[in-house]
Order: sequence, then C-alpha cells, then structure tokens
Amino acid sequence: MAATFTDDNFQTEVLESKIPVLVDFWASWCGPCQMMIPVVDALATEFDGKVKVGKLNVDENPATAQKYGIMSIPAFKIFKNGEEVGEIVGAMSADAMREKINAFL
Repeated sequence: MAATFTDDNFQTEVLESKIPVLVDFWASWCGPCQMMIPVVDALATEFDGKVKVGKLNVDENPATAQKYGIMSIPAFKIFKNGEEVGEIVGAMSADAMREKINAFL
C-alpha cells in the first residue's frame, strides 16, 4: 500500500529517504487520480524495498504542491537522494508507469 506524504513529513519521508521515492500528487475530486489508485497501490507493492511509493493530497498539502510547481494532476515526481530526478504527468497503465519509473532509476 502506498505511503501518505504531507507538508509536515515530506522532508523526512521523501527528501531524506535512503531509497528513491515516487510521489503521486493527487486530489479526491480528480477522476483520473481515482483511476490511478489501484495502479499506485500495485506499484507500491511491486517496488517495495526498492522505491518508496506514496501519495500527497494537493488540497490538504498546498505548500509542497506549490513548491514543486504542480499545475495539473495526477502528477508524479521521482526523488533520488533528496533531488527531483523525474516527472510523469497524467493517468496511465501500470505497465507504462513501471517503464517510466525504471527509466529514472
């Protein structure tokens, strides 16, 4: 299951993570975001121990969303060693998402 990231825990959970992190920027009212929930959860299980996968609700955590320039959702950012190394925008299949994640690792 995907982790929950917030403005309060983003520094420790994402930027200070020892392994790469995939952050799903989403909102409860966003239809494509809802479609991605099972995909994100499946990827969290699949990449367990290799990539930390989690979600950040942009409505509840506007500071982090604004800091990283989130303009449309769903948006996914990949962080490695505290730095943003990749971005994926929009809903897609688990296979397509897996390919994109692997490309950034």
